[in-house]
Amino acid sequence: MLNQKNHPFHLVEISPWPILGAMGTMIMVTGLLKWFHFLKINLLIIGLIVNLLVMFQWWRDVAREGTFQGLHTNKVVMGLRWGMILFIISEVFFFISFFWSFFHSSLTPSIDIGMNWPPKGINPFNPLEIPLLNTLILLSSGLTITWAHHSLMENDFNQSIQGLLTTVVLGIYFTILQGYEYMEASFSIADSVYGSSFFMATGFHGLHVMIGTTFLLICLIRLYLNHFSSTHHFGFEAAAWYWHFVDVVWLFLYISIYWWGS
Repeated sequence: MLNQKNHPFHLVEISPWPILGAMGTMIMVTGLLKWFHFLKINLLIIGLIVNLLVMFQWWRDVAREGTFQGLHTNKVVMGLRWGMILFIISEVFFFISFFWSFFHSSLTPSIDIGMNWPPKGINPFNPLEIPLLNTLILLSSGLTITWAHHSLMENDFNQSIQGLLTTVVLGIYFTILQGYEYMEASFSIADSVYGSSFFMATGFHGLHVMIGTTFLLICLIRLYLNHFSSTHHFGFEAAAWYWHFVDVVWLFLYISIYWWGS
């Protein structure tokens, strides 16, 4: 009788994952500081393992609530939609700060960097090489995630799995190419404001690509396990929204930092 309710809302039960996730994040950040200052990564590895275990079990609980327990009613899903929309808006402003910094430095280069942009001694990337290939990869991944979403809405699970799998592969390919680009870079994050702006903006975007790829991989596993239907698949939708946001940010990065900025 205690489980019966006469309202469409989801009153979340007591969970250990928020406090354990906070502790894991604190350990991970402390491990980052230890790595930066003492070049020892043991504490960072412990923090990463704790966070990965918490994420797996927390996401498992959310999937159970939405898929098997029927707790994600229309009212709850509407709340989740607004939460995701507001989260993406906050991410937009996060990246606006990097673009603001970049354009402030590039449009009015100070005397400290020779009043030139790029600063003297900086050899920027050719925008028609790896950056252009990465642009094509992300644009293609935007098409494949849309293909997967529309296939799911039409109850074509085979096509949906193919589209989502292709998107995950393209996301991994993008990350590998950006890692290769970083290794081949002739400048570092310590090379004037250009290096700082470049690696902060593209690095955080790369981190978002990795997070988005993980998000889509979880959705692929859930899709394979028949967790989604044509009318009940907000987890998939949220991942697609996030991926489209990552695509749009990259277009701005490519046009402003790689093409115009070089």
